Amino acid sequence: MIYLILLLLSFCIILLVYMYKEAHLNIIKKHEFSYSNRMLNKPLRIFFISDIHRRVIHPTIIQKMQNEVDLVIVGGDLLEKGVPLHRVESNIETLKSLGPIYFVWGNNDHENGLNELMCIFEKFDVHIFKNEASIIKHQKTEWTFIGVDDLNTGHIDINHALHGKKETGFKLLVSHNPSVMELIQPEHKITLVLSGHTHGGQIRILGFGPYEKGKVHMQNGITQLVSNGYGTTGIPLRLGAKPETHYIVIKGL
Repeated sequence: MIYLILLLLSFCIILLVYMYKEAHLNIIKKHEFSYSNRMLNKPLRIFFISDIHRRVIHPTIIQKMQNEVDLVIVGGDLLEKGVPLHRVESNIETLKSLGPIYFVWGNNDHENGLNELMCIFEKFDVHIFKNEASIIKHQKTEWTFIGVDDLNTGHIDINHALHGKKETGFKLLVSHNPSVMELIQPEHKITLVLSGHTHGGQIRILGFGPYEKGKVHMQNGITQLVSNGYGTTGIPLRLGAKPETHYIVIKGL
């Protein structure tokens, strides 16, 4: 019996070490999206990261992405309760070295001191989007960036974000919660949606978890990328849902 207990204990320790290591991987997934009738003179290159929570962005990610992206998008949950603001500031400064930062709110961001966050955002000229849209010029081509509030607030308003904005050939919507897809209407003419929030289930037992793994899929003619996210919530462990960041290249056909 004692040997069985020792064997079980050893297995648990090994599993915990494995899960801890998996939670701290630094993965960059590359995605290429091509769209007809939405011509971009040159590819638009985006670094997308969501759900940083307690993690510190590893320098190897920045080294690989240096001079490779046109802008950075943070898809919410930059932090959670208990994360020191100096760590948040360090992460923002790190991301800023890649290019201009565009940020949308996540549920955990709302639970922390917004005033302190705003000071950091102002210091590094972070573009904050909350039911807002902006026409961005890239290589003489205009496209629309739309950022909405977190779904849990009950205040998402895509119509308000797009009100008064002229039509462009490409519309990118960023929402922390992937369930935003249920609110998108054909008249919004959204092309691509980026989301996080679910952590891919974070800990999956025999392939099963509380949420689906991150993926790229099509829904009603709209492409959505749902990220497993970079950090963890609750405990710094993952199983079967590796952390990820994303290098997104958008091309016109």
